[in-house]
Amino acid sequence: MPALTLQTEAFVLARRPPSDVFETCTLFAQEQGLLTALQRLPKKPSAKMVRLDLFDEAAVFLESSNQGRTWFVRDARLIARAAAIGRSYEALQAASAIASMIARNPVPAEGRAAATALLRAALAALAGQADPELVLLKSLYRFGRDEGYPLSQQWLPSLPAELRREAERLLRTPLADIGSSSGIAHLPNLRRRLEEYLREHTDILV
Repeated sequence: MPALTLQTEAFVLARRPPSDVFETCTLFAQEQGLLTALQRLPKKPSAKMVRLDLFDEAAVFLESSNQGRTWFVRDARLIARAAAIGRSYEALQAASAIASMIARNPVPAEGRAAATALLRAALAALAGQADPELVLLKSLYRFGRDEGYPLSQQWLPSLPAELRREAERLLRTPLADIGSSSGIAHLPNLRRRLEEYLREHTDILV
C-alpha cells in the first residue's frame, strides 16, 4: 500500500525528548486536528533543515505508512517562531498550559478554526509584552466559550459582584488596551475560579 502524504500548516504543541534518530512532536493543524509526527534528527547540523521547536507554527510535508496514525516530517518551513516566550518562566508556563489544553481536548472539525486563531493570538501575545496570567485567563475563557459552554450565562453570574465586574472588564477589553496587569489584584483568583468551573461543569481537561 502506498504511503499517505499530507501538506498542511500546524502548531507544535508538545515535543518529547529525542531518541537517537527521531524527535516526536504533537502537532495541531486547522484542517486535520491533532497529529503525531516524527522528525529525523540530522547526523550533522544543517542550515537547510528546520528543526521543529515548541510553539512553532510551520508548513509541513508529512508522510505516513500506517494510515495516518503516525506521520514522518519530510520537509518543514517555519511560519512563526515565538522564541521570546522562552525568556520568561511565567510566559513559558502559560504557553505550555494553553498548548496542553488543546492537546488534551480533541477539537471537533467545526471548532478548529477558532482553536487555531486562539493559539496564534495567545502565543503572539506571550512572545510580546502581555501579562501571562491575563493571557491564560482570556484563553481559558475563549476556549470554553468556543466549545459551547455557557460561561457568560453561568460562570460569570456565579462570581461575587466585585470579581464579576473585574472579569467582565478584562474579558471584553483587548489585551493591547489593558496595558500592564501587575496591579490587577483579582487576576490569579479569577483564573483559579475559571479553572475550577471548567473542571466541575465541563468535559474540558485543564
